[in-house]
Amino acid sequence: MDADVFVPFLFFGFLAAIILVPIYLRERTRQSAHHLIAQALEKGQQLDPALMRTLTEGQKKPQDKARSSLGAGIVLLALGGGFAAAGYFVGGYAEEAFNGMMVPAVILGALGIAFILLAIVDYATKKKED
Repeated sequence: MDADVFVPFLFFGFLAAIILVPIYLRERTRQSAHHLIAQALEKGQQLDPALMRTLTEGQKKPQDKARSSLGAGIVLLALGGGFAAAGYFVGGYAEEAFNGMMVPAVILGALGIAFILLAIVDYATKKKED
């Protein structure tokens, strides 16, 4: 297989695995919970409604949207800064390299700023609700 075919195939296969494996594992856990409930009901055991809810829905922790948005914004800003710094250091060798590195830096930086603004809005609305 040529590298022109193998590299994109490998990239998209890896991307599919990253997306599909957690989904598969989550569904397998849910199926095992349903199987456990079915076995208990077949044996005539009484199940607590809270236990059934926990087994079927899983234990979800309340998310702090503002904090996760702030974290994502900081990471994206750091990535944008890293691309900008890499473009600056590589830019001495070729002007095209600097311009090529600034495109992802600007995109990631803009996304980071958007996430930080979203976190500020989330904090403000959360404070008003409390």
